[in-house]
Amino acid sequence: MGAVEPTREQAAPDGEAALASLAELFEAVLEGVRDISPRPLSVSQLRAVVALDRHDGVNLRELAEQLDSTPPLVSRLCDRLEAVGFLERLPSARSRRELTLRLSDRGRAYLRDLRARRRENVEALLAKMSPAGRSALAAGLREYRALADGESAGTP
Repeated sequence: MGAVEPTREQAAPDGEAALASLAELFEAVLEGVRDISPRPLSVSQLRAVVALDRHDGVNLRELAEQLDSTPPLVSRLCDRLEAVGFLERLPSARSRRELTLRLSDRGRAYLRDLRARRRENVEALLAKMSPAGRSALAAGLREYRALADGESAGTP
């Protein structure tokens, strides 16, 4: 990924144009980290794998809710994950009519490898930044996370 030069608006962040530019820059950074992943999974499939890693043993309806999707779409998504060996469908302990969704060992290994690659990529880029740049980035990300955590907790 090439270097992304900040625009004049990004250098002095105020106003809607600056906010839009900053959002585009943030997305470009995230996209660059995403580009290092091996490609057997689509973005939707990767979201499902991450959700299953966090909430092991959910059923299809619960996974659909976590992905903000519908059970039929998530069922097809699970079909594809099962076909590449990343997902196991097991009988549910709660109901004979339900299946429990779990990541397979292969799915867990994929996710572990992906996270390690992303971490290495981020660390390499951070090492190239100036100490002042790293400090400013850390402060900005702490503020961003605090705001995001506040919104997810229901506070404006």
